[in-house]
Amino acid sequence: MPFTLVWLDESAATFDELEAAARKSFETRQQSKKGKASKQEGLFKQVIKCVELLQANPRHPGLKTHEYHSIENPYDPDTKVFEAYVQNRTPGAYRVFWCYGPKKGDITIIAITPHP
Repeated sequence: MPFTLVWLDESAATFDELEAAARKSFETRQQSKKGKASKQEGLFKQVIKCVELLQANPRHPGLKTHEYHSIENPYDPDTKVFEAYVQNRTPGAYRVFWCYGPKKGDITIIAITPHP
């Protein structure tokens, strides 16, 4: 059973910014007839894959999900926040920070950021 995704305003805005940058890069690449995808396109593709895996199975081994202590859960400060890898072994690698809730079967995307 896949989880239902809930997006906080900050994470939704970041996702939209990444999508807009990837779309702009793609359109520029199409106009100049270049074949290789840009970093923005690749990053957005990786973010989408991470979110899809998270929705299907938050314990997927490729996500390398683990507890993260520096961010507070927006619903209950006593419950855990997790970090999932979008990228690995990359300078400024992106991460998705998330938690369970607010309802059973929900996963809340708290933030999508480069690794602090």
